[in-house]
Amino acid sequence: MTARPRVPELAREMSAEFAGTMILILFGAGVVAQVAAGGIGDHDSIAWAWGIGVTLGVYVSARISGGHINPAVTFALAVFQGFPWRKVGPFWLAQTAGAFVAALLVRWNYSEVLAKADPGHTIKTQGVFSTLPGNGTLPVSTWGALRDQIIGTAILLFIVLALTDLRNSPPLANLTPVVLGLLVVAIGMAWGTDAGYAINPARDFGPRLAQFITGYGGAWRDQNGDFYFWVPIVGPLAGGVIGAGLYLLLIGRNIPEPEDPEAAGGGRKPEYDVS
Repeated sequence: MTARPRVPELAREMSAEFAGTMILILFGAGVVAQVAAGGIGDHDSIAWAWGIGVTLGVYVSARISGGHINPAVTFALAVFQGFPWRKVGPFWLAQTAGAFVAALLVRWNYSEVLAKADPGHTIKTQGVFSTLPGNGTLPVSTWGALRDQIIGTAILLFIVLALTDLRNSPPLANLTPVVLGLLVVAIGMAWGTDAGYAINPARDFGPRLAQFITGYGGAWRDQNGDFYFWVPIVGPLAGGVIGAGLYLLLIGRNIPEPEDPEAAGGGRKPEYDVS
């Protein structure tokens, strides 16, 4: 039997991040298209599908790359957890590419429904792919949306670190991705009003680019005509660092070290490992 050629580690990790993020967006953008353009479902179905998308995307990619599927996660882990800086750019590229390809598939599959609901491909259905301040209808400013993205992503990274810290009490039996999915459901239900809870630069920029090249001329702007695309990029990157830093300050540095080095986590490395 001929041995398979050895794929470089970074290439394998990028492939996993591409696939994991693609799965996330297939479910996330898909459910919003179904609700906004097809009239099937509501806010709760959107929140649950995004959360399930996170769970499945992490399960797909965690064994190979750690299951970041979010540039804000990658960045925060590089700042605080020793993730190699040389991998940050490639991970971001893979994550954004996965989101972009998934959005193109959703755009293609729902092309007839989107054309029926919004023939001009306007702000009416722009939220299928990218986020808007106040979800395109409520009086939330650009700066209010930036504040929201910082807070929402800080919550995300604070709890991500809590769930993956072996010195803490992480979920066992490889259930961490399930709990992470529930976390995203909760963020969507509690923090979705001001800016659509992107909390992930790749989740927003990749689909935004896809919609721009497929007929949404106003993709880079919000309902007020202001350039908005930068908010779901800058906000999550800043918020992720804040949330991770707060976890380490308030919890991480205060967890007693076990006498037995193998006491935490039962002496094994979890299958899901963001670090």
